[in-house]
Amino acid sequence: MKILSLDLGTKTGWAILAGPPPCTPDSGVQTFDVRRGESPGMRYHRFRAWLREMMFMFDAGDIVIYEQAHNRGGAATQLLNGMTAIIFEECAVAGVDHDTIHSSTLKKWATGSGRAEKQAMIEAARRRGGTPRDDNEADAWLILCYARERYLTASRRKKPGRGKSC
Repeated sequence: MKILSLDLGTKTGWAILAGPPPCTPDSGVQTFDVRRGESPGMRYHRFRAWLREMMFMFDAGDIVIYEQAHNRGGAATQLLNGMTAIIFEECAVAGVDHDTIHSSTLKKWATGSGRAEKQAMIEAARRRGGTPRDDNEADAWLILCYARERYLTASRRKKPGRGKSC
């Protein structure tokens, strides 16, 4: 199964699981800053181009999963809603599924507490084999681990003995 996981934001954490077994996940952080004198729309333009490249690099994949946006208002909500709309569109065009995970669900799964601090999430990612540079990459790594567990387990239940593993 090919999975792209994202922790959306100006600094977007990403993790990817692609390729035939045995496959090794990869992760990183991509920054979508607006440069001096640019329209704020350039952030979305860069995000779309980057997402297309990521989806192309892993042959579109099976699913893009990302942390659900919290609609608290302000610039952060506007940014996340715009990025989410781009994910919807790019996945529809590529024929790729997409899903979300709520941050408290991820925190509870990773640490046992739905209110875990950033450092606890970084440590949880390290325990699962990640080498995150920051909390964004740690969250993306954990989303990938969660998705791999969730979808590969479901895949094995549907097709006994035929599920892919990494």
